Amino acid sequence: MSTCVRPHVVVTGASSGIGRATAIVLANAGQHVYAGVRKPADGAALELAATQAGTSGEVTSLTLDVVVPDQIAAAVSSVADHTGSAGLSCLVNNAGIGGFAPLELIGIDTFRRLLEVNVTGQLAVTQAFLPLLRQARGRIVMIGSIGTRFTPPFVGPLAASKSALSAMTEALRQELAPWNIRVTLIEPGSIKTEAVEKLDDDAQRVMKDATPAERDLYQDAFGRMTVAFGALHERGSSPDVVARAVLQALTHARPRPRYLSGKNSHRMAAMAAILPVAAQDALRRRLMHQPAPGSRIS
Repeated sequence: MSTCVRPHVVVTGASSGIGRATAIVLANAGQHVYAGVRKPADGAALELAATQAGTSGEVTSLTLDVVVPDQIAAAVSSVADHTGSAGLSCLVNNAGIGGFAPLELIGIDTFRRLLEVNVTGQLAVTQAFLPLLRQARGRIVMIGSIGTRFTPPFVGPLAASKSALSAMTEALRQELAPWNIRVTLIEPGSIKTEAVEKLDDDAQRVMKDATPAERDLYQDAFGRMTVAFGALHERGSSPDVVARAVLQALTHARPRPRYLSGKNSHRMAAMAAILPVAAQDALRRRLMHQPAPGSRIS
């Protein structure tokens, strides 16, 4: 039987960015955070950072790749051994990978991997931890994206996976309500993370793998988008903003089903709700410096 009186939280994808910030913010709020990382060195660095920050809670790293069943099972066992009958207060499904490419050019295996990590992996982790969540009448927080409401060109692969995650969140919220397990979706806007720094490299790799004819179709427009999108996120909010939204979803007596978080999130949500589709398309073309309809017809 556990003697730890702190609430226990699992955060996946805690090596960097939003996940890392969430682990530290929750530990600062007195939670015992189990931080899922793929590399033990990242876990050790996170534990050290939490200690140096003087958190009132605790951070314990778990080697957890959301597409490796044995690691999921081992993580559940570790958490269960510690929490005992108290169960798990919250699962934060944050792990994920980016996906920026013209949909015509993205490799099917690459797209399949994106869905495996960003959707199937989230469900696998959720299923595995649900018995512990049910014991504690815990909560589930999913990290989505405002891009599912206002999708720019070439963000289709990532937005497709996050749209599936959003639909899964809607269903889980209703299915788990009989046990008072609340399920919340966080929709970040422009957030400055390490993923933004990799955008240009990823875009160059997509074009390098394309044929000369394929590069001719998309290289200019895709390049313009990556520059504009990268600049937008370089001016974005700190990941701490999203972490604080997670904390609110975890601690508020009646958490909202959805939280918009970070720079431009409310603006993009409003534009998606108010503007006709044609006006949205025109605005996205202007923001991402895209060619006009029909301009490439010879």
